[in-house]
Amino acid sequence: MSVVAVLIIDDEQTLRGLLARIIQLEGYTVFQATTVKEGLKLLSKETIHVVVSDVKLPDGNGVDLTGKIRTDFPTVEVIVLTAFGTIEDGVKAIKNGAFDYLTKGDHQEKIIPLLNRAADKAVLQQQVFNLGSKLQKKFGFETVIGNSTAIRSSIDLAKKVAATDTNVLLLGETGTGKEVFSQAIHYHSNRKTRPFIPLNCSAVPKDLLESELFGHAEGAFTGAVKAKKGLIEEAQEGTLFLDEIGETPLDLQVKLLRVVESREYYRVGDSKARQANVRFITATNRDLEVEVKEGRFRQDLFYRFSVFVIQLPPLRERKDDIGLFATYFVRDFANKTNKTPITIRSEFQKALERHSWKGNVRELKNVIERCVILADSDELTVDLLPADFNTDSDEGSLTLESVEKQHIQKVLRIVAGNKTQAAKMLGIGLTTLYQKIKDYNLNT
Repeated sequence: MSVVAVLIIDDEQTLRGLLARIIQLEGYTVFQATTVKEGLKLLSKETIHVVVSDVKLPDGNGVDLTGKIRTDFPTVEVIVLTAFGTIEDGVKAIKNGAFDYLTKGDHQEKIIPLLNRAADKAVLQQQVFNLGSKLQKKFGFETVIGNSTAIRSSIDLAKKVAATDTNVLLLGETGTGKEVFSQAIHYHSNRKTRPFIPLNCSAVPKDLLESELFGHAEGAFTGAVKAKKGLIEEAQEGTLFLDEIGETPLDLQVKLLRVVESREYYRVGDSKARQANVRFITATNRDLEVEVKEGRFRQDLFYRFSVFVIQLPPLRERKDDIGLFATYFVRDFANKTNKTPITIRSEFQKALERHSWKGNVRELKNVIERCVILADSDELTVDLLPADFNTDSDEGSLTLESVEKQHIQKVLRIVAGNKTQAAKMLGIGLTTLYQKIKDYNLNT
């Protein structure tokens, strides 16, 4: 128990010292304070699990202090010491969030069992809080790459809605990071310690999607040999992220509407109503308003899911962020493939910035991975890019000299640097090839 710390706040030195000695003998680390101010200062500096505080203190009282501790240090438990005949103070303290209270006079016999229970709860709460902090760091908004005005605006909106239970609709093209945003919203919400369950609605056959979401009873259909939980149940008290929500069939939309409106649902083949305490985050690359007008998506469900809409910008509108993404992916893939640090040539980055990126960040990631694998040197050059890239950085690159330089570099890549083979393919002498490699400063 030595890792568990207890803070005693009491201005009566004799009682405080005696209590500290009793608690220390049980293996706890003990801190002492005589005033509210000293106690709050120690709480800010040290990792405290349980506070034992007197009600009457020189600069305040333990009842009000309990409320402040529960607000500012939510993982800390508070035990309040009341004077004989002032049980009312203890009751008020519990209403303010105290773990329990003790009456002075019989507290020495009862303090240790009560303290043990409070410490167990505090340690568990601290572990949950630490886990939530780690998950937030791994999946939170810190993972969203980009400094452009467009993406910062989307992040600001997501941060504002994260702390609420409001349903969120993420709109954007394929590969714009909708799942990354949904995870960040979840891990910055009050549900962050509960499950985050993602489902790509387009990846599940439509005849199985209902069972996947709602679960099914035993014998509900052929092959249902036992009852199965659905993802709504798996996400209980957490967040359910439904990607490509526009792909759901109309009959399933009716049942989803019931869940959103009444927080109630039925497993397939079951007559028992179940409660759904989940937050919905949905996403689509379709124009749902058009889908509604053409009868492919229910208007009432659209309104329920689109309480708060966030538009994620495509990569072509975030040109300033392309270099950041490229640097991040290059470093990541170089580490995974055990390659030496790789730098990005300026013409390579310019080619990335000119590309249309129909697949957005996902496409960029795939291109960078391919280039890192192909790279034989510690630089990424334009000849590594796929054939559909415009590698001309300006009009000067259309000169015969520039075209020749690029063509020789590509041939050298094809023959894995074999200059004899390259010279034959180019139809020039080996000496001429060596001279051009020197003139153009080519990577070989």
